[in-house]
Amino acid sequence: MITPRFLAVAAAAVTLTACTSDPGTPANPGAAPGTAAGSPSPSGLSPAAYRTSLDEAGGAVNAALKDLAKAKTPKTLGDRLTRAETAVAAALSQLQPLQPPVDITTEHADYLAALRGMETTLGDLQTGVDEGGLCTATAVLARLGKSDDFGALKEAGVDLASLGDYPGGKVTVKPPKEQNRRQPNGKVLRSAVRGGRSKLIVKNGGGQDAVLTMMLGKRKAVSVYVRKKSRATVPNIKDGSYRVFFATGIDYDSKKRRFNRTCAFERFDDPVRFRTTFSGSSIRWSDWTLTLNKVTGGNAPSSRVDPDDFPI
Repeated sequence: MITPRFLAVAAAAVTLTACTSDPGTPANPGAAPGTAAGSPSPSGLSPAAYRTSLDEAGGAVNAALKDLAKAKTPKTLGDRLTRAETAVAAALSQLQPLQPPVDITTEHADYLAALRGMETTLGDLQTGVDEGGLCTATAVLARLGKSDDFGALKEAGVDLASLGDYPGGKVTVKPPKEQNRRQPNGKVLRSAVRGGRSKLIVKNGGGQDAVLTMMLGKRKAVSVYVRKKSRATVPNIKDGSYRVFFATGIDYDSKKRRFNRTCAFERFDDPVRFRTTFSGSSIRWSDWTLTLNKVTGGNAPSSRVDPDDFPI
């Protein structure tokens, strides 16, 4: 029997003032002609000028959030989260100094406050990815969609668009809802190399579901889903020396072959060898039992695997 050691404020609007003593230079870009330098226009930026700034800053934020959904691996997910946080910080830097048109002062301030909240939320999500709590773009977007800050940003963008015809702050990302999907215990998810006499028994005494994958050379030979506190048997294992990997987590996406949350990735350090021998009229073959949870006296060490190196 093989038993591994399991490693398991909103800011007030700031007035722009001219840096030159030339009385013919307006204090605000886009302000009405004839405004004296150093005397801000009571109406702030012109609607056209404000719209241009919001389109640029808000559009970059929306694009970065949409790109999160396209992340395919944990590494690209982390990179895209960083880009989204950078886009929010850049939008704050660009929009915070502006004096908006007077009729949207409140909506502008609400949008800035929502951006500040989003910056904090995205940082928290990055921590979740780094620590393995959030494992996929689906998990990140679902958690983002549950946050008050994301809701505030969406609302602020809609307010700007509807009250002043400034659509650049709208967020078009539609996060999925968090789920807890599971496969039936013992379901074979992959069966690329089969046809032997041996069988594999997998025991999962841990607190999370698992997917065990056996590699024969560079081929993904067999994958099986084993629910927590359960065992599964895979028959007809072909002779060979297999490297064995297993992942644990919550909410298994069968299309992407990944757990979405609280995931961990490991492999057995030693290969598992299946062998059939023929002697006269007798046939002998090897069956193996693998226990995925930590067991006292276990005799098969395991090691952590980089998520990007895990066979899916």
